[in-house]
Amino acid sequence: MGLDIDDDPATRSGELTLVLSLGAARQLADPAAAFAEARRWSRYVGIVANDADAVERFVSEHGIENDYALRNWDKWGTLCDVYAEADTPRYVFVGTTAADRRVATHVGFEYRSIREAAEKADWALSAPDSREDTGIIGRLRRAVSDRLR
Repeated sequence: MGLDIDDDPATRSGELTLVLSLGAARQLADPAAAFAEARRWSRYVGIVANDADAVERFVSEHGIENDYALRNWDKWGTLCDVYAEADTPRYVFVGTTAADRRVATHVGFEYRSIREAAEKADWALSAPDSREDTGIIGRLRRAVSDRLR
């Protein structure tokens, strides 16, 4: 894995590596604006998921630059790579599920729910809809929907 950004520390700012789960990013009312703002106070910003193709579609649809080069790797592996390669004193993973919290704390990231992160960063969240359904039906619906796009 490699971080796809300028490696000259003089051109980067922030002491934070910020990673959002795809589920968390989907809950943002304006993902592009939230990522642009996060880049002002974070050195690295990106999205991870167990489905790299779904992440690629999401960043393309929303015009977001993902600092993390994704391969067919799960969240655990990607977060481990990010933690090992990013040179910041603070690592935060924003997610939506208990599984997101587990992976964050296991790998060494601070965990924040999307609601908590949005409140602190003053990001608007989208209106509740079926995308917030984190149960098996919601995950299946999203998987099928993402594959059809």
